[in-house]
Amino acid sequence: MPLPPAVRQATRRGAVIAAAAYVALSACSSQSPTPVPSTVLITAGPTSTGGGAEPADWTTYHRDNARTGVAPESGSGAGPSSPSSLTVAWQAPLDGAVYGQPLVVGDLLYAGTEQDTVYALDAASGAVRWSRHLGTPARRDELPCGNIDPLGITSTMVYDPANHLVLAVAETTGGHHTLYGLDATTGEVRLARAAEPPMGDPIAHQQRSALTLLDGVVYIGYGGLFGDCGRYIGSVVGVPVVGSGPETSYAVPTTREGGIWASGGGSVQGDRLLYAVGNGESTSGAYDGSDSVLALTPALGLADRFAPSTWAADNARDRDLGSMTPAVVGDFVFIAGKSGTGYVLRADHLGDVGGEVAQAPVCLAFGGPAVAGDTVYVPCGDGTRAVQLDAAGHISVRWQAAAPANGSPVLGSGALWVPDYRSGTLYTLDTGTGAVIAQVDLGDGLPHFASPTLARGLAFLGTYDGVVAVR
Repeated sequence: MPLPPAVRQATRRGAVIAAAAYVALSACSSQSPTPVPSTVLITAGPTSTGGGAEPADWTTYHRDNARTGVAPESGSGAGPSSPSSLTVAWQAPLDGAVYGQPLVVGDLLYAGTEQDTVYALDAASGAVRWSRHLGTPARRDELPCGNIDPLGITSTMVYDPANHLVLAVAETTGGHHTLYGLDATTGEVRLARAAEPPMGDPIAHQQRSALTLLDGVVYIGYGGLFGDCGRYIGSVVGVPVVGSGPETSYAVPTTREGGIWASGGGSVQGDRLLYAVGNGESTSGAYDGSDSVLALTPALGLADRFAPSTWAADNARDRDLGSMTPAVVGDFVFIAGKSGTGYVLRADHLGDVGGEVAQAPVCLAFGGPAVAGDTVYVPCGDGTRAVQLDAAGHISVRWQAAAPANGSPVLGSGALWVPDYRSGTLYTLDTGTGAVIAQVDLGDGLPHFASPTLARGLAFLGTYDGVVAVR
């Protein structure tokens, strides 16, 4: 299933509050929410003046395509200078919940909401520089199941430095999925192109997995809605940013399910994209490609894969690998999921069914890990674990966090930054012991699998109401 049972809806604060916040902020915006053409294609780039990404920028989920989640230790790309003393710097109420990790490019922070609006905020103050409403999000009563209402922009966006675009996938009423590219300076729509999953019923799919940009192509992962209803089949769609070239796609060869939904999206290892796949419908007989780690080529051909030898039982009991983004650790890949078992794979040969290098009990993992050297900081449902891999790939669990920090961790300013999305608390942890250094209350809960962005001397988090900054 796409989410663990204890889930809160993005609308729990009320549609009236969200709408009021949107109206107030739109009055300050340089761009009013206007309809856009169904298809807008970039035929040449870059589309506007503006530089490429700088070392200080946070342009994609966990900052780089390997999804390490590591911020620079100094300069404008670093997080708060004192992780031992945390306070709220500002809060920006937007028109809906922000499930994706905010992006920071230069002095601007970008966030997409479940109301299908993209915002550019002043990173230092939270003031709205521009906003762009992209359409009417899908409502729960028109979907076959689900728990996010409305359902608009859910995944982490990505910044394209070559074309100076903020790229987002918006779901709109009727279950349509569209890739948008917005000018990062003005919010003008420069790209709008349908990006539907290649198999199954589009309305049964949810685009929660972070976008990956590699060599001019945006890779979009699809899973199902909470409740595993309808005919959805996990897939990855590749859309070129420039030109009208054809989409490419890969669909998990199962009859149903096999969702690609882990919030961290695809990790890039060399010239391959690694995705985790959820449980498929098959529970016996021939292996159906689900409960796996996939290595896909840039053309979205299957290059390699791994599945536990217990895949059939995992599928039957919803204990699959699809809940965590694969971690690249030197020559290895680490993965854990809903079974509680961690697996180490060779990066150059994932091992197919049962071919892991090592396995060991770790935890039920949900979200995106952080990686530093030989250590993976695993987003466990009952508190972060530090997992160390030795030269042979053997697993050692060094510590479990002293706090119930269950979000997706990042590293910066000499500490590990992890939210507890149930309570709405942001923690800093000692990287050597897991002890709590400091904490700050951010309100009544955060979207599931929330992960901080560290940049410009602040830590930024999406909330059910908008974005909050911590110093």
